[in-house]
Amino acid sequence: MKKVNYFEIIHRYIPPDSRLYGVYIPHVTLVTAKALAIGKRLKLTEDQLQFIEEAAMLHDIGVIKVKAPEIGCQGELPYICHISEGRKILEAEGLARHAVVAETHIGVGLTEKEIILNQLPLPARDMIPHSLEEKIICYADLFFGKHPRKIWYERSVEHVKATVKTYGDRQYQHFLEWHDLFTSSS
Repeated sequence: MKKVNYFEIIHRYIPPDSRLYGVYIPHVTLVTAKALAIGKRLKLTEDQLQFIEEAAMLHDIGVIKVKAPEIGCQGELPYICHISEGRKILEAEGLARHAVVAETHIGVGLTEKEIILNQLPLPARDMIPHSLEEKIICYADLFFGKHPRKIWYERSVEHVKATVKTYGDRQYQHFLEWHDLFTSSS
C-alpha cells in the first residue's frame, strides 16, 4: 500500500501558522493515537494500521469550509458540513477510502433518514462507517474535542456514553457494541 503524505495534504489546506492548525494537529494526533492503539490491540495488519493512521490524520480536513471562529475556521458553512466537505476534499486528492472516513466519522455515523428528519444541511444519503477501520476512527474521535482549553483531555467513557445517548437509541447501541469490541481483552 502506497503511503500518503498526510502532512503535505494538511499543509495544503491549513497553514501551519494559523490558529486552526494549532487545534487541528493536536486533535487528529490524539484521535490517531487512540485509533492505532485499538488497531494494534485487535491485531490488525500493517496495511490496516497505515490506513487508520492516514485517514485519522485527515478525517477533519473539511473544517476549512465551516464557520467556527473559536477554533480558527473562517468558512461559511455550518460545522456539521465538515464531514461532506472533507469527503469532497479527499476525493479531489484521489483518496476515496480516506474520504469515506471524513464523511462517516461524526457521532457513530448518520443515516439518510436521520439527515432528512433533522433537516441537516448534508446530502441525503447514509453516512455510516462500515469497515472496521472506519468504525475504529469514528469511535476514537468521540473521545476528543476541539475546544482549545480541553484539546489535550480525553473524555471519559461515561461522558461519551452520556453524549451519544442524547443522539438516540441506534447511536447508543452502536457505541456500546463498538466499546465492547474495541476494549475487550481477548
